[in-house]
Amino acid sequence: MKPFVLALAMLIATPLYAVQPDEVLADPAMEARARDISEGLRCLVCRNENIDESNATLARDLRLLVRERLLAGDSDTQAVDYIVDRYGEYVLLKPTATGANKLLWIAGPAMLLAALGIGFAFVRRRESAPETTALSDEERARLSDILDD
Repeated sequence: MKPFVLALAMLIATPLYAVQPDEVLADPAMEARARDISEGLRCLVCRNENIDESNATLARDLRLLVRERLLAGDSDTQAVDYIVDRYGEYVLLKPTATGANKLLWIAGPAMLLAALGIGFAFVRRRESAPETTALSDEERARLSDILDD
């Protein structure tokens, strides 16, 4: 009986959100918009957690700010732009691939290609290196004399 109850509990388990009841908007459509926006915003304290899932005070402030901007009549894009202007692009969980971020998006693959090119050149150069020959009898005798001294 216990395994069945545990399995049932795991099946009906849903993700927990940190949104407090006093934060929820009365209009369900506006609340849905706020939740959609919040899913794309990073908690600046928790790093890789969106502000809906974070219990940090700053995340609560950001959730309230999103709802405040929506109530003020901002579109979803305007609300996100307002928060990005205020906190920087780091607040976005999925940063844009524009401006200075292009360098970051391109750097990883570019460095991989450069490393592959350097490795390929190194291997090619080693393959084309002249083969060494064994010492002649005269060279062995001279080496023996040098080492005996």
